Amino acid sequence: MPLSEHEQRMLEQMERALYAEDPKFATALEGSELRTYTRRRVYQAVAGFLVGVALLMAGMVAKLVIVSVLGFLVMLGCAVLAVTGWRKAPKPGEQPPAEQGHDAGGRPHSRRQGRPRRSMMNRIEDRWQRRRDEQQ
Repeated sequence: MPLSEHEQRMLEQMERALYAEDPKFATALEGSELRTYTRRRVYQAVAGFLVGVALLMAGMVAKLVIVSVLGFLVMLGCAVLAVTGWRKAPKPGEQPPAEQGHDAGGRPHSRRQGRPRRSMMNRIEDRWQRRRDEQQ
């Protein structure tokens, strides 16, 4: 169940207060879990890539084109996962991606005329809410 706007604002205020009070502790707490998750995801993608290589080779040896194509697709998918996971991983002592893009006052800023960047899911949820409100 997603948080309401009020609950999200309260959570963001609490996060900003924690960062203001003890930024070193907050960064260590936030980044370590994300780094561990991202590192695990990259390792899984590398293992999947190796499985894809094995499928590709097995398909070539057995002269089964479908197995080779499947191996290639597994390799491609795992390579994409590894690269995106690697790029999203925060460096030690760095703020997680969700917190980047905030100024010193904790307010979000963007390169586009001060409009905060929102995720695609947030925009979809907003549209859904507007449609439901218009129908009532």
